[in-house]
Amino acid sequence: MASMVMVAIEATIVSTAMPQIVAQLGGLRLYSWVFSSFLLTQTAATVVFGKLSDLYGRKHIMLLGIAIFLVGSVLAGCAWSMPSMIVFRLIQGMGAGAVQPVGLTIVADLYPARERGKIQGYISSLWAVSAVLGPIVGGLILRDFSWAWIFWINVPIGLAAAAGFMLFLHDSPKHERRSIDIAGAALFTVAIASLLIALTETGTSHGETVLLMTGLFAVSAILFLLQERRAADPMISFALWSRRPIAVANAVAVFSGMALIGLTTFLPMYMQSVLHQSAVISGLTLTMVLVGWPVGSMLAARLFHRVGLRSILIVGSTLMPAGAAAFVLLNPQSSLVTAALGSLVMGLGMGLVSIGSLILIQEIVDWAQRGSVTASNLFARNLGSTLGATALGAVLNYGLSHAKGVRPITSDQLRQLLAAPHRAAGGGDMAVGLALQQSLHLTFWAILGISVVIVGLAVLVPPVRIGQAEEVPAE
Repeated sequence: MASMVMVAIEATIVSTAMPQIVAQLGGLRLYSWVFSSFLLTQTAATVVFGKLSDLYGRKHIMLLGIAIFLVGSVLAGCAWSMPSMIVFRLIQGMGAGAVQPVGLTIVADLYPARERGKIQGYISSLWAVSAVLGPIVGGLILRDFSWAWIFWINVPIGLAAAAGFMLFLHDSPKHERRSIDIAGAALFTVAIASLLIALTETGTSHGETVLLMTGLFAVSAILFLLQERRAADPMISFALWSRRPIAVANAVAVFSGMALIGLTTFLPMYMQSVLHQSAVISGLTLTMVLVGWPVGSMLAARLFHRVGLRSILIVGSTLMPAGAAAFVLLNPQSSLVTAALGSLVMGLGMGLVSIGSLILIQEIVDWAQRGSVTASNLFARNLGSTLGATALGAVLNYGLSHAKGVRPITSDQLRQLLAAPHRAAGGGDMAVGLALQQSLHLTFWAILGISVVIVGLAVLVPPVRIGQAEEVPAE
């Protein structure tokens, strides 16, 4: 949990400091890349380090991940320009790509399935608490110290976590001579990085970058597939990933990531620009997701051995469209309770689904594949977040250009409304406010559709017997 908290708190604590960082370093046009670069390497590295933990043991790869993350954190605090900050965030993301999947795999090694759900519920709660504490801690640091301490605060936490692993974790990996698929790892990283860059830049003025990255993705993906077919021990085992329970659970993770990014991106926008609530109130409404998620995780941990993982997944997936339906019903006269209740129900469903699917795929493989399947689930969720941001952003743009009874809205008009949301309420620009309301309503319908797809996928999960996997003990 100490190693996880560094990754969990990173997004919210850095976003708090970004205005001061930009004011000092400049490079406002690169603002979003401070966040995108972290997600880029984290997503690509997740699968690679998950596989390496199967080859060399969890302890070595976890310590390597913590070391990479701390090096990136120290360098980020010393950044002298926005490009250097982005490079150091790339290093941080690579470390996070090791810490998160290997940490969850260590939990799977140490605890049997009946106890594991409870521990993973604690970790889910850690993410919820970090999301709330991140802005508070960030604000306190900025008040009394330099913004560099936003990154340097990770150092004592990371060193304490590393010391704990060195002293108390004694895993027993299988000592087999297995070749490392270096070419496969490199091609996979290039393919995923280029795909994420193309998705991130879609809809911007950088059309040439999108075309270049799309072409690079196509070429590297083809080369990766050819490499994996001939590799003795491939980085990604298609036979493993294509097993029905794993494939369906990861597909659920992709669409869950899409729904979550849609909720966290567009609900605050609706609350502030349509319902004319403050940023604090809209944030509290969204925080209900972080209340429901750990509660759902705890319920999944307590009930799955009685009702089965498949039932947990189906119930959790059903709650997600039920929560999304509340957002579709929102209108300018809606109560805050409607949005908060929808967030709570969706968070509850996501908690049930995330823990249920993770335990399911961990239990149907042996120790030597557990790191890979755990990483595949986290990779699917991160990829879903990126796909969701692009797809739902396209839905919003379509709504803005096809709003009923309103001329197409320019980006400058939208930016002015979001900067001063009360203008529309005061009659300053009713047309822009109406167009945004219709567009966000269309986006909520898309989130509802994604949630319905999750239900259909959950039904496809076959019943799975727990506790049949071959174990390699860890202390």
